[in-house]
Amino acid sequence: MSLTADTTFAPTALCDFVAAEAALIDEGRFDEWLALFAEDGRYWVPLLGARQADPLAHNSIACEDRLLLQLRIERLKNPRAHSQHPPSHCQHVLQCSRIEHIDAAAGTAALRTPFIYIEMRGEQQVLLTGVCHHALVRGAGGLLIRQKRIDLLQPERALAAIQLFI
Repeated sequence: MSLTADTTFAPTALCDFVAAEAALIDEGRFDEWLALFAEDGRYWVPLLGARQADPLAHNSIACEDRLLLQLRIERLKNPRAHSQHPPSHCQHVLQCSRIEHIDAAAGTAALRTPFIYIEMRGEQQVLLTGVCHHALVRGAGGLLIRQKRIDLLQPERALAAIQLFI
């Protein structure tokens, strides 16, 4: 299959997917965001950042499969969730995504996107920077996230509690 025959893997479609995924988080549309993950999808924030090759060989800030993501989303939606009084809000500022790999025949693509992430809860603000790596796969309805890996710029520093999703 060529890129021209499958617009799912056109560079603009891939980059638009990453931007739309971040917008769902910023808008608090977490159920729709979760629907973008493949059944075997994983959200991973390594404790060692780019130096960490394996989520099981070392602790991570977050390493969550779909079930854990669903539980986290349910907690965020619960009106009794203490961590959401006042509620958290966030904003992603993304650079242009760089495509690292496309294999339309295999139905896979990988993108690298530098970002700034701001999360606000009341008067408290968390500011994080880093690079987001998306491993995407072709699903029945379009692109799905097999892995979203967040390499923070300074992961070894003390971090405030992150309530939402980078």
